[in-house]
Amino acid sequence: PSWFPCNDRPSSKTTYRLAITAPTTHLVVSNGTLVSTSRHASSTTWVYDQPEPMAPYLATVQIGRYQLRELDAIVPLYAAVPSRLVPKYDAAFGQQPEMIKAFTRLFGDYPFARYSVVITEDELEIPLESQGLSTFGANYLVTDWDAERLIAHELSHQWFGNSLTLEAWHDIWLHEGFACYAEWLWSEESGKASAHERALKHWDRLDSLDQDLVLADPGPELMFDDRVYKRGALLLHALRLTLGDEEFFEVLKAWTGEHAHSTVSTEMFIAFVEEQTGTSVTELFEEWLSEEALPELPAAG
Repeated sequence: PSWFPCNDRPSSKTTYRLAITAPTTHLVVSNGTLVSTSRHASSTTWVYDQPEPMAPYLATVQIGRYQLRELDAIVPLYAAVPSRLVPKYDAAFGQQPEMIKAFTRLFGDYPFARYSVVITEDELEIPLESQGLSTFGANYLVTDWDAERLIAHELSHQWFGNSLTLEAWHDIWLHEGFACYAEWLWSEESGKASAHERALKHWDRLDSLDQDLVLADPGPELMFDDRVYKRGALLLHALRLTLGDEEFFEVLKAWTGEHAHSTVSTEMFIAFVEEQTGTSVTELFEEWLSEEALPELPAAG
């Protein structure tokens, strides 16, 4: 709401058409697909069309002296990178085509027409996903696991958060728990630690921290607490252990397919899992969502 008038609620999804005029020396990247550019004396107007409904908080306009690169992937993939940083890009972000391929197999079809990454000149404390694109600071052009996992994390938000968007903020785990679990799935897919190994490590870490967070409604002060991310991911791993891999991944693909570009809630997800699998999971979710104490991970089903 600081840059355009809107009903700034995640459930207020609508289509967008954005026209941005900037100096011709600069590149403009925004949500959706670029449909036209119009050159003026010293400026250019860029028009982007976002036909899939989008929550207001996911709207973004990135303007800078970027080079635009088109990369080889199963969906149109672009990178806007400052010239001086181009040599570092491939080493840090070169696995994105494989990430897209893996997540498409695990989560279902990529939900938008394209995916773009913007690398800013500045360093940023955290990266940020927007619909159809993610923004990273120059400090993420490194090759360690912490950077790699966040590249996977922001990409996975295109399914969990952007296509399927929570109705109310108390259900933030539906975005961040899924995106955190996608990090662990990418680790598994790329031959690093398995999701189970990651889960055990983070369970031990959470067990050593304060047990004063309720995942179902962490409140505004704790809604982006790292424990929301990790406990949400652990809940999904607990569900995977309960259902088994085949049913778990069938549920994820059905969930993203049937609710694409819509608004969802925790209650909807629980009911969906039970309807799809014929397995009662209400008690499992109740433990992880409504109790402060950290539950034990279940044995594999």
